[in-house]
Amino acid sequence: MNTFFKIAEKGTGSYRFLAILRWVMVVIFVSFAMQKFTLQSAQGIVQFISNSPFISWLSVFGFRGEAYFLGVAEFGIAALLAAGAFSPVLSAIGSVMGIVTFFITWSFFFTTPGVVKWSLSTDPMAWNLTGEFIFKDIVLLCVCVVLFLASLQRPAIR
Repeated sequence: MNTFFKIAEKGTGSYRFLAILRWVMVVIFVSFAMQKFTLQSAQGIVQFISNSPFISWLSVFGFRGEAYFLGVAEFGIAALLAAGAFSPVLSAIGSVMGIVTFFITWSFFFTTPGVVKWSLSTDPMAWNLTGEFIFKDIVLLCVCVVLFLASLQRPAIR
């Protein structure tokens, strides 16, 4: 299975610089995970979780439990991405889990009431600070997509 995957740290040329993205994402996931263990963060994500068609089931754990669950998952993704520097399969798995994470968090932009106000006026889409906070996740989603695509082995050009 390792023949289908590769890692940036063993690459050459400009491909090698993708390793920087991996370590930035490790830091981001660790910091996000640490925040989930604070009361303020647990209270802050309730509105997103309760309105999400993807993770609203986490409410069975209570608002602290759902935050802990997400924190542990984010620590796991950070660990997979870090281990991906040595194992191409773990690099791909961690990247896919990051893609899923940011797809879900970016979906909050559309599923959380009051984040975006759509109108046909001169300002067709206006969002509040929460919307601005969520909107950055599209960049993080794209970074995880790049890391995943970079971990795939390309067929030799003939």
